[in-house]
This record gives sequence, C-alpha cells and structure tokens, in this order.
Amino acid sequence: MNTALPALIDSHCHLPLLERGLEEVLGAAADSGVSHLLCVAVDLETFPEVRRLAHAYPQVFGSVGVHPNSDLARMEPTVAQLLSLAADPRIVAIGETGLDYFRQSGDLSWQHARFRTHIQAAIACGKPLIVHTREAAADTIRLLREEGAERVGGVMHCFVEDWPTAQAALDLGFYISFSGIVTFKTATALQAVARAVPLARLLVETDAPWLAPVPKRGRPNEPAYVRYTAEFLALLRGEDILTLAAATSDNFFRLFSTARPTAA
Repeated sequence: MNTALPALIDSHCHLPLLERGLEEVLGAAADSGVSHLLCVAVDLETFPEVRRLAHAYPQVFGSVGVHPNSDLARMEPTVAQLLSLAADPRIVAIGETGLDYFRQSGDLSWQHARFRTHIQAAIACGKPLIVHTREAAADTIRLLREEGAERVGGVMHCFVEDWPTAQAALDLGFYISFSGIVTFKTATALQAVARAVPLARLLVETDAPWLAPVPKRGRPNEPAYVRYTAEFLALLRGEDILTLAAATSDNFFRLFSTARPTAA
C-alpha cells in the first residue's frame, strides 16, 4: 500500500464481477491507499467465490445475502442458512438485501419477505445489514423498524435518497455510504445530503464494477477509485482528506465489528 496516501476502505464492491484481473485490481487498490475491501454477496450461488476471496486475501472481507433483484427462480435464503454461512469469521455482514421498486414491479411481497429474512438473520448473528433501497425508501425504513433492525444496525449502501430517509436511517443506528454517484454534476440534491451526514456515520464505497466516480465515469469501476469519491466528499464537506479517510476507516471497523484490520 502507498503509505504516502491516507488509508481508505472500499466498504462495498463486487470483486467476482470485475473484468480486470484480480491481482491487478488489488494491486491498483493498494497503490491508491485502499487498505481493505468488503466484497459483497448478491446471491447464494456465487457466495462461495466471495467466501474464497475473503479467505485468500487478508485485506478482503465478505458478506452473505441475496440482492432484492435476484431472480426468484434462484436459491431463496432462509434465516438458518444465512446464519450458517455468516458463522464464518471472514463474513462480517448480512446482505446486500433490501427493496428495489425500480427494476421490479407488481406484487413485491416476496421482496418484503426476503428482506425480513435477512433482518432476522442479522439480529440473530449480531452482524450488521447492508441495505439496498431504490425507489422504495418508505417501505425500506418501515420494514427495518418493524423487524427491530436498530438492534443490529447496518449501512444504507450507495445512498441516493433524500435527507428525511437518511435521518430515519441514522435514527435506527445505520451508517450512510456514498458511491461515485455523489460526484456526478447532476447529483446536487444528494450532495446536500452528503454535507449533512455526521462524519462519525459516513462510509465510502465504489459498488464496483458499477458507478465509477468522476473523473473515471463511464469506465468499469474498481476499488482504487474510491479515492476520487473520498476526495470529492472531503472538498464538498470542507474537511481535510486525512480527517475524512481516518474517520471512514474507523467507522468501517466500528460497524463491521468482527472485521479485523491487517497489519500496516
């Protein structure tokens, strides 16, 4: 890792989906000062690769969960199954999970049931939730409240909602994570939210291979690019990048409390 740069953590990426070679990706991340990465699962079929990477690379942690957009014909998780897979010490979170009304329509009761399953599993194992929400903010917050998600907390990943939604999540003990979207010129409303989130509850992520930040927009995203988002947020918020980097790294290990940092 380049020690001349402030250490950052990519709190949400999908390493198995990257086009570039993994060794190149991890090398570029280290050169950019990225000390750790959270490789997030999207279904049970590909979870074994997430788990393998988390065991193969000390700087990589993993999660277990089924994305709200995953096809219902694929493997549907149970609480017991999620608990069994989350017992692995390299698996530090449940998710990504949540609700998505942008890509799905009609009767979405199955999405609600899947989300509740993940919340229940997170509470049972004491590992935080990684929540995806798109055009479903009100129901996302409602289900989190109904299931008592404040008992375990988590992160609203790739946040794109308004301030009342952020405040509701913060009130439940959740963190707010910003991706490259916040760097887009059209994201003025989101930038206002990013200014208001307390530094102690802020995370940064890539969601790689998607949503590359300016100046890499339009290219495949990768963990090294989390630096651009962090630098943008520091400038936006009027904070020193060293301060923001240290805070978001501390926040990561506070939230994902079973994750252990590697030696410098």
